Amino acid sequence: MNDIKLISYSENGEIKAGVMKENMVHDLGLELCQMDDWQHNETISLDTVFRNWPKFVPMLDKITQAPTTTGLPINDVILHAPLNNPGTIYCAGANYYDHAQEMGVSIDKGSIEPLFFLKSCGSIIGPNQNIELPRNYSEKYDWEVELAAVIGKKGHHLNTENATDIIAGYTIFNDVSARDVGRRNDWNFGMDWFRHKSFDTSAPMGPWIVPSNQINNPQNLNLKTKINDKVMQDGNTNGMIFSIAELIVSLSRQVCLKPGDVIATGTCAGVGIFRGIFLQPGDLIELEIEDIGILSNPVIQGN
Repeated sequence: MNDIKLISYSENGEIKAGVMKENMVHDLGLELCQMDDWQHNETISLDTVFRNWPKFVPMLDKITQAPTTTGLPINDVILHAPLNNPGTIYCAGANYYDHAQEMGVSIDKGSIEPLFFLKSCGSIIGPNQNIELPRNYSEKYDWEVELAAVIGKKGHHLNTENATDIIAGYTIFNDVSARDVGRRNDWNFGMDWFRHKSFDTSAPMGPWIVPSNQINNPQNLNLKTKINDKVMQDGNTNGMIFSIAELIVSLSRQVCLKPGDVIATGTCAGVGIFRGIFLQPGDLIELEIEDIGILSNPVIQGN
């Protein structure tokens, strides 16, 4: 598989999976129908592809070498979140040294383990869709650019040597957060991660998924956030405290990771809370990760 991106797109209202090569979108379902070893004719979603990743890899290889359909220009289709119904969204918290530093946290890696929380799958939106800030919920909506790994194989009790073998691809993830509602005064239980992190439209994802074998070194990718063209975050995945492999090892001791799961790997310094800047209706937020692309979302006032 070389130089392709896997997308969810709609044409005439129907959402389907596509393969983008050289800015041309090829209908994955139609491409598969041209193959002798494909016995189905239903519309294919990327959720299905990633839940059956080993089966689809050789077929995707054939398609990328010689697409049989004419394809559509990428600008002629509407992009959607690449995964509409992933298994579980695992998010790593405070996983960059510079982000921990801006939080005022001293890190001794040898004495800590990765910190995780879950994000609701119902929070997912795709590229160019609106981030809707819930009314009367928070006054401090913030951004976090994150590299996300999409799992393509089961993984349980993995080690650092084989952990990344279960990754099918990578995408961009925005862990939109409500900074002023996480700590509860009515309960003495510390941080309420669900309230802090999971609300409608708080998980922009996309604009597509890049197969893992096209990313030479996921631990050395530049990542950036712009709000209305102003750079807010400018970092590199080499600043992670726990590598992607180490995150997977830690998770796989607790749960069996499954195809279709997503692991968001944390964010670098430059979030809004420490400079008193927050998302506002009318903003345009653009997240960029090297070798993947740009995820853009307008911000509006929600209900």
